[in-house]
Amino acid sequence: MQQTILVLRFSALGDAAMTIPVMQQVLAENPAVNIVFVSNKNWGALCKDIPRLTFFPADLKGRHKGIPGLYRLFREIRKQHRIHAVADLHQVLRSKIVRTFFRFSGAPVAVIDKGRAEKKALTRQENKILQPLTTTIERYAAVFRQLGLQCNMDKALIKAAPLPLNDRITSIAGPITPGSWIGLAPFATYREKMYPLQKMEQVLAQLSQHKVLLFGGGAAEVEQLTALAARYPNTVVIAGRFTLEEELAIISHLRLMISMDSANMHLASLFGVPVVSVWGATHPFAGFMGFGQTLDRAVQIDDLECRPCSVFGNKPCFRGDHACMEWITPERVLEKIGQVLYK
Repeated sequence: MQQTILVLRFSALGDAAMTIPVMQQVLAENPAVNIVFVSNKNWGALCKDIPRLTFFPADLKGRHKGIPGLYRLFREIRKQHRIHAVADLHQVLRSKIVRTFFRFSGAPVAVIDKGRAEKKALTRQENKILQPLTTTIERYAAVFRQLGLQCNMDKALIKAAPLPLNDRITSIAGPITPGSWIGLAPFATYREKMYPLQKMEQVLAQLSQHKVLLFGGGAAEVEQLTALAARYPNTVVIAGRFTLEEELAIISHLRLMISMDSANMHLASLFGVPVVSVWGATHPFAGFMGFGQTLDRAVQIDDLECRPCSVFGNKPCFRGDHACMEWITPERVLEKIGQVLYK
Protein backbone atom coordinates (compact mmCIF):
# COMPACT_ATOMS: atom_id res chain seq x y z
CA MET A 1 0.00 0.00 0.00
CA GLN A 2 1.29 3.45 -0.90
CA GLN A 3 1.91 5.77 2.02
CA THR A 4 2.79 9.43 2.17
CA ILE A 5 5.30 10.76 4.70
CA LEU A 6 5.23 14.42 5.65
CA VAL A 7 8.74 15.79 6.25
CA LEU A 8 9.19 19.05 8.17
CA ARG A 9 12.38 21.13 7.96
CA PHE A 10 11.75 24.87 8.39
CA SER A 11 15.30 26.09 8.03
CA ALA A 12 18.11 27.79 6.22
CA LEU A 13 19.05 26.63 2.73
CA GLY A 14 22.02 24.51 3.79
CA ASP A 15 20.01 22.55 6.36
CA ALA A 16 17.23 21.95 3.84
CA ALA A 17 19.76 20.80 1.24
CA MET A 18 21.10 18.18 3.65
CA THR A 19 17.68 16.52 3.76
CA ILE A 20 17.68 15.82 0.01
CA PRO A 21 20.08 12.84 -0.17
CA VAL A 22 18.33 11.30 2.84
CA MET A 23 14.87 11.62 1.31
CA GLN A 24 16.19 10.28 -2.00
CA GLN A 25 17.54 7.23 -0.19
CA VAL A 26 14.25 6.68 1.63
CA LEU A 27 12.42 6.77 -1.70
CA ALA A 28 14.96 4.40 -3.30
CA GLU A 29 14.69 1.82 -0.52
CA ASN A 30 10.92 2.13 0.00
CA PRO A 31 9.13 2.01 -3.38
CA ALA A 32 5.68 2.29 -1.77
CA VAL A 33 6.53 5.63 -0.12
CA ASN A 34 5.86 9.17 -1.30
CA ILE A 35 7.24 12.21 0.52
CA VAL A 36 5.75 15.67 0.94
CA PHE A 37 8.56 18.01 2.00
CA VAL A 38 7.55 21.19 3.84
CA SER A 39 10.18 23.89 3.99
CA ASN A 40 10.89 27.55 3.25
CA LYS A 41 8.87 28.59 0.20
CA ASN A 42 12.06 29.60 -1.65
CA TRP A 43 13.73 26.18 -1.61
CA GLY A 44 11.48 24.32 -4.02
CA ALA A 45 14.22 23.92 -6.66
CA LEU A 46 15.95 21.42 -4.37
CA CYS A 47 13.17 18.91 -5.02
CA LYS A 48 12.71 19.41 -8.75
CA ASP A 49 12.54 16.26 -10.88
CA ILE A 50 12.89 13.87 -7.95
CA PRO A 51 10.18 11.22 -8.45
CA ARG A 52 7.68 10.79 -5.59
CA LEU A 53 9.05 13.85 -3.76
CA THR A 54 6.61 16.77 -3.60
CA PHE A 55 7.63 20.18 -2.31
CA PHE A 56 5.08 22.05 -0.18
CA PRO A 57 6.06 25.71 0.38
CA ALA A 58 5.74 27.22 3.84
CA ASP A 59 5.37 30.99 4.00
CA LEU A 60 6.35 31.46 7.62
CA LYS A 61 6.51 35.25 7.39
CA GLY A 62 3.20 35.51 5.57
CA ARG A 63 0.12 33.30 5.45
CA HIS A 64 1.67 30.62 7.69
CA LYS A 65 2.94 32.99 10.39
CA GLY A 66 2.12 32.26 14.03
CA ILE A 67 -0.13 29.54 15.42
CA PRO A 68 -3.11 30.50 13.21
CA GLY A 69 -0.85 30.40 10.17
CA LEU A 70 0.61 27.02 11.12
CA TYR A 71 -2.91 25.67 11.56
CA ARG A 72 -3.69 27.02 8.10
CA LEU A 73 -0.59 25.21 6.80
CA PHE A 74 -1.78 21.98 8.43
CA ARG A 75 -5.21 22.29 6.82
CA GLU A 76 -3.73 23.10 3.40
CA ILE A 77 -1.48 20.04 3.53
CA ARG A 78 -4.35 17.77 4.60
CA LYS A 79 -6.55 19.12 1.83
CA GLN A 80 -3.99 18.17 -0.84
CA HIS A 81 -2.41 15.04 0.63
CA ARG A 82 -3.37 12.08 2.76
CA ILE A 83 -0.55 11.98 5.33
CA HIS A 84 0.21 8.61 6.92
CA ALA A 85 3.13 9.69 9.14
CA VAL A 86 5.22 12.74 10.01
CA ALA A 87 9.01 13.02 10.14
CA ASP A 88 10.09 16.12 12.08
CA LEU A 89 13.68 16.79 11.01
CA HIS A 90 13.82 20.17 12.73
CA GLN A 91 12.49 19.89 16.31
CA VAL A 92 11.69 23.58 16.81
CA LEU A 93 8.53 25.27 18.06
CA ARG A 94 6.99 25.62 14.58
CA SER A 95 7.56 21.99 13.64
CA LYS A 96 6.31 20.86 17.06
CA ILE A 97 3.05 22.75 16.52
CA VAL A 98 2.48 21.34 13.03
CA ARG A 99 3.35 17.78 14.02
CA THR A 100 0.99 18.06 17.01
CA PHE A 101 -1.88 18.93 14.69
CA PHE A 102 -1.12 15.79 12.68
CA ARG A 103 -0.71 13.67 15.80
CA PHE A 104 -4.20 14.72 16.94
CA SER A 105 -5.46 13.60 13.54
CA GLY A 106 -3.99 10.13 14.14
CA ALA A 107 -0.71 10.25 12.20
CA PRO A 108 2.38 8.66 13.83
CA VAL A 109 5.22 11.12 14.43
CA ALA A 110 9.00 10.62 14.58
CA VAL A 111 11.35 13.38 15.76
CA ILE A 112 15.05 14.08 15.25
CA ASP A 113 17.48 13.70 18.15
CA LYS A 114 19.74 16.72 17.75
CA GLY A 115 22.28 15.49 20.28
CA ARG A 116 22.31 18.77 22.16
CA ALA A 117 24.23 17.43 25.18
CA GLU A 118 26.97 15.97 22.97
CA LYS A 119 27.27 19.20 21.02
CA LYS A 120 27.47 21.20 24.23
CA ALA A 121 30.35 18.98 25.40
CA LEU A 122 32.07 19.45 22.03
CA THR A 123 31.88 23.26 22.11
CA ARG A 124 32.31 24.19 25.79
CA GLN A 125 35.38 26.22 26.73
CA GLU A 126 36.72 23.82 29.38
CA ASN A 127 36.99 20.02 29.43
CA LYS A 128 35.97 19.88 25.80
CA ILE A 129 35.21 16.38 24.43
CA LEU A 130 36.68 16.60 20.94
CA GLN A 131 35.34 13.63 19.03
CA PRO A 132 33.20 13.11 15.92
CA LEU A 133 29.49 13.15 16.65
CA THR A 134 26.69 11.49 14.71
CA THR A 135 26.33 13.35 11.43
CA THR A 136 23.24 15.41 10.68
CA ILE A 137 22.66 13.19 7.64
CA GLU A 138 22.53 10.12 9.90
CA ARG A 139 20.29 11.92 12.41
CA TYR A 140 17.84 12.62 9.59
CA ALA A 141 17.99 9.00 8.44
CA ALA A 142 17.27 7.75 11.96
CA VAL A 143 13.95 9.63 11.98
CA PHE A 144 12.71 7.67 8.99
CA ARG A 145 13.85 4.42 10.58
CA GLN A 146 11.73 5.32 13.62
CA LEU A 147 8.78 5.18 11.25
CA GLY A 148 9.73 1.66 10.15
CA LEU A 149 11.26 2.72 6.84
CA GLN A 150 14.55 1.55 5.37
CA CYS A 151 17.25 4.21 5.06
CA ASN A 152 20.85 3.08 4.87
CA MET A 153 22.98 6.10 4.06
CA ASP A 154 26.07 3.91 3.67
CA LYS A 155 24.52 2.77 0.40
CA ALA A 156 23.28 6.17 -0.66
CA LEU A 157 24.14 7.40 -4.13
CA ILE A 158 25.16 11.00 -4.75
CA LYS A 159 23.21 12.76 -7.48
CA ALA A 160 26.14 13.54 -9.77
CA ALA A 161 24.47 14.17 -13.15
CA PRO A 162 24.94 17.83 -14.20
CA LEU A 163 21.77 19.81 -14.83
CA PRO A 164 21.18 21.54 -18.19
CA LEU A 165 22.40 25.10 -18.57
CA ASN A 166 20.08 27.60 -20.23
CA ASP A 167 21.12 30.35 -22.63
CA ARG A 168 20.94 33.03 -19.94
CA ILE A 169 23.48 31.19 -17.82
CA THR A 170 25.98 30.75 -20.63
CA SER A 171 25.52 34.36 -21.79
CA ILE A 172 26.60 35.60 -18.34
CA ALA A 173 29.01 32.93 -17.11
CA GLY A 174 30.35 32.14 -20.57
CA PRO A 175 30.59 28.77 -22.33
CA ILE A 176 31.60 25.94 -20.07
CA THR A 177 34.86 24.14 -20.71
CA PRO A 178 34.72 20.74 -18.99
CA GLY A 179 36.68 20.79 -15.75
CA SER A 180 37.45 24.50 -15.87
CA TRP A 181 34.82 26.08 -13.60
CA ILE A 182 35.66 26.63 -9.94
CA GLY A 183 33.08 27.98 -7.51
CA LEU A 184 34.09 30.31 -4.70
CA ALA A 185 31.63 31.15 -1.92
CA PRO A 186 33.60 33.32 0.53
CA PHE A 187 30.78 34.45 2.82
CA ALA A 188 28.98 32.96 5.79
CA THR A 189 26.18 34.12 8.06
CA TYR A 190 28.56 34.86 10.94
CA ARG A 191 32.04 36.35 10.99
CA GLU A 192 33.27 33.41 13.09
CA LYS A 193 32.58 31.13 10.11
CA MET A 194 34.10 33.36 7.44
CA TYR A 195 37.67 33.36 6.17
CA PRO A 196 38.95 36.97 5.96
CA LEU A 197 38.10 38.31 2.52
CA GLN A 198 41.54 39.81 1.96
CA LYS A 199 43.10 36.39 2.53
CA MET A 200 40.56 34.73 0.24
CA GLU A 201 41.48 37.27 -2.43
CA GLN A 202 45.04 35.98 -2.26
CA VAL A 203 43.66 32.53 -2.95
CA LEU A 204 41.63 33.85 -5.87
CA ALA A 205 44.67 35.55 -7.35
CA GLN A 206 46.38 32.17 -7.75
CA LEU A 207 43.46 30.63 -9.64
CA SER A 208 43.63 32.87 -12.70
CA GLN A 209 44.08 29.91 -15.08
CA HIS A 210 40.57 28.80 -14.19
CA LYS A 211 37.24 30.52 -14.60
CA VAL A 212 36.14 31.31 -11.05
CA LEU A 213 32.45 31.83 -10.33
CA LEU A 214 31.64 33.87 -7.21
CA PHE A 215 28.63 32.85 -5.12
CA GLY A 216 26.88 34.77 -2.36
CA GLY A 217 23.63 36.48 -1.47
CA GLY A 218 22.32 39.88 -0.52
CA ALA A 219 23.19 43.33 -1.85
CA ALA A 220 26.22 43.87 0.40
CA GLU A 221 27.83 40.59 -0.65
CA VAL A 222 27.10 41.23 -4.33
CA GLU A 223 28.78 44.63 -4.06
CA GLN A 224 31.93 43.13 -2.50
CA LEU A 225 32.05 40.29 -5.02
CA THR A 226 31.61 42.71 -7.93
CA ALA A 227 34.58 44.74 -6.72
CA LEU A 228 36.60 41.54 -6.37
CA ALA A 229 35.72 40.30 -9.85
CA ALA A 230 36.74 43.63 -11.37
CA ARG A 231 40.33 42.94 -10.29
CA TYR A 232 40.45 39.43 -11.81
CA PRO A 233 39.27 39.24 -15.46
CA ASN A 234 38.60 35.48 -15.44
CA THR A 235 36.14 35.85 -12.56
CA VAL A 236 32.34 36.06 -12.87
CA VAL A 237 29.82 37.09 -10.20
CA ILE A 238 26.99 34.57 -9.93
CA ALA A 239 25.49 36.04 -6.75
CA GLY A 240 22.24 37.94 -7.21
CA ARG A 241 21.92 37.15 -10.93
CA PHE A 242 20.23 33.78 -11.03
CA THR A 243 17.36 31.83 -9.51
CA LEU A 244 18.14 29.00 -7.12
CA GLU A 245 17.31 26.52 -9.88
CA GLU A 246 19.83 28.18 -12.20
CA GLU A 247 22.47 28.33 -9.46
CA LEU A 248 22.04 24.61 -8.87
CA ALA A 249 22.56 23.98 -12.57
CA ILE A 250 25.76 26.03 -12.50
CA ILE A 251 27.02 24.30 -9.36
CA SER A 252 26.37 20.89 -10.92
CA HIS A 253 29.00 21.68 -13.59
CA LEU A 254 31.75 22.81 -11.20
CA ARG A 255 35.05 21.01 -10.96
CA LEU A 256 35.46 22.27 -7.40
CA MET A 257 33.64 24.44 -4.85
CA ILE A 258 35.56 26.49 -2.28
CA SER A 259 33.35 27.54 0.60
CA MET A 260 32.93 28.12 4.28
CA ASP A 261 30.83 25.89 6.54
CA SER A 262 27.81 27.22 4.64
CA ALA A 263 25.00 26.42 2.24
CA ASN A 264 27.14 26.24 -0.90
CA MET A 265 29.09 23.33 0.58
CA HIS A 266 25.84 21.40 0.84
CA LEU A 267 24.53 22.46 -2.57
CA ALA A 268 27.72 21.29 -4.26
CA SER A 269 27.56 18.03 -2.32
CA LEU A 270 24.20 17.23 -3.92
CA PHE A 271 26.00 16.75 -7.23
CA GLY A 272 29.13 15.03 -5.99
CA VAL A 273 31.22 18.17 -6.56
CA PRO A 274 34.31 18.10 -4.31
CA VAL A 275 34.39 20.93 -1.77
CA VAL A 276 37.38 22.53 -0.10
CA SER A 277 35.73 23.95 3.01
CA VAL A 278 37.27 26.42 5.46
CA TRP A 279 36.28 25.99 9.13
CA GLY A 280 36.73 28.48 11.96
CA ALA A 281 34.57 28.56 15.09
CA THR A 282 32.65 25.49 13.93
CA HIS A 283 34.04 22.00 13.32
CA PRO A 284 33.23 19.05 11.05
CA PHE A 285 32.99 16.90 14.21
CA ALA A 286 29.62 18.56 14.99
CA GLY A 287 28.17 16.62 12.07
CA PHE A 288 27.59 19.28 9.42
CA MET A 289 30.17 18.24 6.83
CA GLY A 290 28.69 18.13 3.34
CA PHE A 291 27.29 14.75 2.29
CA GLY A 292 29.99 12.65 0.66
CA GLN A 293 32.77 15.15 1.45
CA THR A 294 35.90 13.91 3.20
CA LEU A 295 37.66 15.39 6.20
CA ASP A 296 40.92 15.74 4.29
CA ARG A 297 39.31 18.49 2.18
CA ALA A 298 38.57 20.62 5.27
CA VAL A 299 40.94 23.50 6.04
CA GLN A 300 41.16 24.21 9.75
CA ILE A 301 43.50 24.90 12.67
CA ASP A 302 43.70 21.62 14.56
CA ASP A 303 45.67 22.68 17.62
CA LEU A 304 43.52 25.52 18.98
CA GLU A 305 42.09 24.37 22.30
CA CYS A 306 39.14 26.76 21.98
CA ARG A 307 37.90 25.10 18.76
CA PRO A 308 35.09 24.52 18.22
CA CYS A 309 33.41 27.18 20.34
CA SER A 310 30.04 26.98 18.63
CA VAL A 311 27.87 24.51 16.74
CA PHE A 312 26.52 27.12 14.33
CA GLY A 313 29.17 29.86 14.53
CA ASN A 314 26.74 32.31 16.14
CA LYS A 315 28.76 33.02 19.29
CA PRO A 316 31.29 35.89 19.32
CA CYS A 317 34.95 34.90 19.60
CA PHE A 318 35.71 34.96 23.33
CA ARG A 319 39.44 35.34 22.58
CA GLY A 320 38.72 38.40 20.46
CA ASP A 321 41.33 37.62 17.81
CA HIS A 322 39.49 35.10 15.59
CA ALA A 323 42.60 32.98 15.54
CA CYS A 324 40.73 30.01 14.11
CA MET A 325 40.41 31.88 10.81
CA GLU A 326 43.21 34.44 11.00
CA TRP A 327 45.87 31.76 11.48
CA ILE A 328 44.91 29.91 8.31
CA THR A 329 47.25 31.03 5.55
CA PRO A 330 46.18 31.33 1.91
CA GLU A 331 48.91 28.80 1.14
CA ARG A 332 47.10 26.18 3.24
CA VAL A 333 43.88 26.75 1.35
CA LEU A 334 45.71 26.59 -1.98
CA GLU A 335 47.41 23.37 -0.93
CA LYS A 336 44.02 21.72 -0.36
CA ILE A 337 42.75 23.07 -3.66
CA GLY A 338 45.77 21.64 -5.44
CA GLN A 339 45.20 18.24 -3.89
CA VAL A 340 41.74 18.15 -5.45
CA LEU A 341 42.57 19.70 -8.83
CA TYR A 342 45.82 17.90 -9.52
CA LYS A 343 45.53 14.56 -7.74
